[in-house]
Amino acid sequence: MGLTGGIGSGKSEVARRLAARGALVIDADLIAREVVEPGTPGLAEITATFGAAVLRPDGALDREALGKIVFTDPAQLKALNAIVHPKVGARVAELQAAAPDDAIVVYDVPLLAENNLAAMYDKVIVVDADDLTRLTRLTTTRGMTPEDAQSRIAAQATRETRLAIADIIIDNNGPLASLDAQVAELWHELTHVTS
Repeated sequence: MGLTGGIGSGKSEVARRLAARGALVIDADLIAREVVEPGTPGLAEITATFGAAVLRPDGALDREALGKIVFTDPAQLKALNAIVHPKVGARVAELQAAAPDDAIVVYDVPLLAENNLAAMYDKVIVVDADDLTRLTRLTTTRGMTPEDAQSRIAAQATRETRLAIADIIIDNNGPLASLDAQVAELWHELTHVTS
């Protein structure tokens, strides 16, 4: 299963709930962090492309500094994706190969729609929230400025694009209790299909 949603939609909350129910969640964001750890070829390529200003004093990637570059310039974002995505893909393939045959594997992929990856999955699950809800979450829970939050939202696929590839939509405009009920229903559907 491919799991996606725009920044601030609550996709990670859904992934956590599916993992708690027994799904093997492969988190593309975590892998993306792993492939740019200090000492990796990924970080070396990023530094060569964007300069030492994207490094913290300890040599780790300064994600905020890099974000300010790539989320305001589509060409720079494309350059970053060209470095990171192939490395993420290789690591995902390793994890998939190691998964038990009967596992329900959920790929948590923020940029699934942007990278036209829907065909790779048996089903695509989209966690959806309107832009105002997402903006509010990003500014209140993540401490982003409204401008940074809007530029990140604008750098991703539109809601309409994500919803167009969805086999299953989880509406996350409401309270967590509603999210819990939807995930429970989804888990029932997934386990019913695979059993």
